[in-house]
Amino acid sequence: MKKGLIAKKIGMTQIFDEAGNVVPVTVVEAGPCVVVQKKTTDNDGYEAVQLGFGDVSPKHTNKPMQGHFKKNDVPFKRTLKEFRLDDISGINVGDILKADTFAAGDVIDVQGTSKGKGYQGAVKRHNQRRLKMTHGAGPVHREPGSMGACSSPSRIFPGKGMPGHMGVDTVTVQNLVVVKVDAENNLIAIKGAVPGPKGGVLCITDAVKA
Repeated sequence: MKKGLIAKKIGMTQIFDEAGNVVPVTVVEAGPCVVVQKKTTDNDGYEAVQLGFGDVSPKHTNKPMQGHFKKNDVPFKRTLKEFRLDDISGINVGDILKADTFAAGDVIDVQGTSKGKGYQGAVKRHNQRRLKMTHGAGPVHREPGSMGACSSPSRIFPGKGMPGHMGVDTVTVQNLVVVKVDAENNLIAIKGAVPGPKGGVLCITDAVKA
């Protein structure tokens, strides 16, 4: 990848393009992100930069992280993410990356944590079909049904869709388009929806399949 930023989801709205068409967009606050650490092939075996986003008080930071920030002489940040960029020669520790890293028309991938749904049944969790509601089918309309064969193989195969915890997964939405960039307020309008709730932390990078 060539570019990357940490962002916070603000919410969804809609804007009009030049042709007068309504475009649904997600507005995110992208940056300012400070370069907390620079990893090189000589020291770490690979090249990457560690970005920090969102201010946090030192008293809410544990001692190892306090030493990490003080060693590199950068402000304390709440969220740290690492980005493996193709070229980090022009980036130094302490640099500030803002929303103007991306421009309108860029194709990006957005990664976030999906909303938590708690413990859900197989109908909601795996889109399984419920039984008919008539002719004595109850009271098992929404149960997952047969678990498998009986004496052979005498077990349930891995991957069987069953009730359980749903959500809070790392989700990446690919090939989204940047519609508008407000560099002054560090806002980016992205066409379509991105994972997670309002206030959720996102990682924005160049699209790998564009």
